[in-house]
Amino acid sequence: MDPGFSRAVTEAFVRLCDCGLIYRSEGLVNWSCALESAISDIEVDSKQLSGQTMLSVPGYENKVEFGTMLTFAYPIEGQEAEVAVSTTRPETMLGDVAVAVHPDDPRYQAVHGKQCRHPFTNRLLPIITDSMVDMELGTGAVKVTPAHDHTDFLLSQRHSLPRLTVIGGDGTMRPPCGQWLEGVKRFDARQFVVDALVEKKLFRGKKSHAMTLPVCSRSGDIIEPLLKKQWYIHCDEMAKKATQAVEDRQLEIIPHFYTKTWKNWLSNISDWCISRQLWWGHQIPAYQVELPNSTDKQEWVWGRSKDEARQRAAIKYGVKPEDITLTQDPDVLDTWFSSGLFPFAMLGWPEQTTDLQRFYPNSILETGSDLIFFWVARMVMLGTELTGQLPFKKRLQEKVKEGNLDPREQLVAMEAQRKDFPKGIPQCGTDALRFALCSHKMQGEDISLSISQVLSCRNFCNKMWQTLRFTLGVLGNHTTPVGALQETTPLSSMDRWICSRLYSTVKQCEQAFEAYELHTVTSVLYSFWVHSLCDVYMEYVKPLLVQQGEGTIVQTDTEHSGRSRHMAGSVLYHCVSTSLALLSPFMPFITEELWQRLQPVRPGAAAQTSLCLQLYPCSSQLEHWHFPEEERDFMLVQEVIRVARSIRAQCGMTKEKPAMWAVCSPSQAQVLLHFGSAVWTLSRISNLHIYCPHRGNELLSVHSTPPPEGGLIGVVDHECQLHLHIQSRTNIDKQIRQLSQRKDKLVPKLKDILCRVQSPDYLTKVPAHVRQKMDSKMSALQQELKTIEKQLRVLQETQTTE
Repeated sequence: MDPGFSRAVTEAFVRLCDCGLIYRSEGLVNWSCALESAISDIEVDSKQLSGQTMLSVPGYENKVEFGTMLTFAYPIEGQEAEVAVSTTRPETMLGDVAVAVHPDDPRYQAVHGKQCRHPFTNRLLPIITDSMVDMELGTGAVKVTPAHDHTDFLLSQRHSLPRLTVIGGDGTMRPPCGQWLEGVKRFDARQFVVDALVEKKLFRGKKSHAMTLPVCSRSGDIIEPLLKKQWYIHCDEMAKKATQAVEDRQLEIIPHFYTKTWKNWLSNISDWCISRQLWWGHQIPAYQVELPNSTDKQEWVWGRSKDEARQRAAIKYGVKPEDITLTQDPDVLDTWFSSGLFPFAMLGWPEQTTDLQRFYPNSILETGSDLIFFWVARMVMLGTELTGQLPFKKRLQEKVKEGNLDPREQLVAMEAQRKDFPKGIPQCGTDALRFALCSHKMQGEDISLSISQVLSCRNFCNKMWQTLRFTLGVLGNHTTPVGALQETTPLSSMDRWICSRLYSTVKQCEQAFEAYELHTVTSVLYSFWVHSLCDVYMEYVKPLLVQQGEGTIVQTDTEHSGRSRHMAGSVLYHCVSTSLALLSPFMPFITEELWQRLQPVRPGAAAQTSLCLQLYPCSSQLEHWHFPEEERDFMLVQEVIRVARSIRAQCGMTKEKPAMWAVCSPSQAQVLLHFGSAVWTLSRISNLHIYCPHRGNELLSVHSTPPPEGGLIGVVDHECQLHLHIQSRTNIDKQIRQLSQRKDKLVPKLKDILCRVQSPDYLTKVPAHVRQKMDSKMSALQQELKTIEKQLRVLQETQTTE
């Protein structure tokens, strides 16, 4: 993204446009709803399904069913007859514009040219004939949805059919579907459509069906073909040159068995969609032209700058430059477009630099096999087109070739790499790798390296950076050292809790080190930093601190008005500083960097030069921070916060801060009062009314009024419940729908377990530990179902009253 490389990207786009290789067109693209962007064909993985399969899809809580063929009927207009069509994607039927049959299919000879009536939109759909229809598939009649299917798009071109888009870029149903589906997620709408077809007596059945499912290789989302206007590159001629270069031995691919794959892929290449709807990347240097008295037709020009594009537009349309309004395309270029320029752009192209003349073309490119088409083919095609030369002469697959392995073992090693790391190994850094390796419970055993775990450790490194930035923000720009650890006495309940959690963490580390259990050390350190310090304490502190001017943070919470900003900074400083010291043996580089940034406020900073020279923290230093009762009591507080958030989420209260009632025992009330500010802040509620049915005289300050009738109840434990009073009719209706949906999901699960428990072989063939788990699960489901039914009765009574 540096200026020099960005200029090269712009130059490449303009040159390719000028020679007619880049064009703009409307067509079906592979769309990832998770990314909200088009992706290229080679970023689409084909997942083979043998039949009915439940898969996880980004953005959906529950798994989605695929691999089924559903059949439904379209009534024929003016006749007591119907045409049954089969589909694996019933949600797209809202975008149907025709029904197609094979002209020679004897079953449909009488309906050629007739029309069907759409049951939901009331549109008339013509019955067309086309030899592309497979008479053996499904019913032999197919629904035509040009805006959401590549084959149907071709049919629409041949038969001049309209194209109706019914699924938006975010994966939700669009307004043409009607209010009953508008805004519903596409795979949720699937079941809505099936239910509606059943209600209209048009559903004709469902069966398991083998199919190929397109999946986004980057997000794991199911690809949705969408009709979009995009920028494309003609690839035919460039691909022929790239193929010929290998055949003529100008370019050698090692190992050679990839040569056949190279030829097959380039021989079947389609035009490359290079525009992406992402927020980061090289913005496309193309501009939409608005002329005086212009029509609605979109006109485009391109240029190395906006001024050049304006001059091009003035010449092209014969108008004065000042009469033209230009709007740059907000889309960005595909990453692989800019990456494909790397071999020559890195040397200063398009300028004829000394480096370009000396080092281009390169001699050898060494990459992983997963990049052969993402990157290697693009470098060859773009390099040949823009420079007239191949970017390199050889392409090696792996560094394993450079070793002294026997040739047969080389093949085994390369095959193992391809199998274990099909997408290559992402760069994570030595600290993340060390921490991940130490997290394995090995002790003499081989490590089965998990790349996902290394990635998680890399994310942990990012979390450490963010934590330090927040801490420095609290401390401000002042260079006054904080108080020494022995002098820092926490004041508030939450300060004492986080300090005690740090003491317990150090104690656990000591015990684990003595037992040589490094995986336990890494686990407790990660847990303290992420779950205690970041997820709880910092989230609690953030709303209580208001930034006033650069580097100045003051307290605003009334309960904490007596606590100085300096004390808040001291607690954070010692928690972060001690944690960095604890992590130093596992992550020496990032901990040293972050520790040095705390140098200006460190007690006795002048004498301390490096973290690696400091004594390792020990629990004896932190004994005055040990508050076991605070840690014990906060477990109840965390459970109350979890239930409160769950209730808010069920009611759809993502922004509101409602009041809640806690019905609990006197001892629990004392705890909730003690951590009152934390409960309000972390639960995102305005107030917590506490009601003790059997309170003692010592709790005169506790709210004595029971919670209002009607509302949602969340169970914390056998003594404590949370009550949320729902006053809005909209919230009541929404809650009833959500509870009903949850009930509909629970009932089949419970029935399945009951059938298994009541089977004759249950006691004789099912192991005791399995029966125990099933009985426990059945009991939990029954209790949950009972609670839901009780809440539904209360809400329905409230609904009737209102």
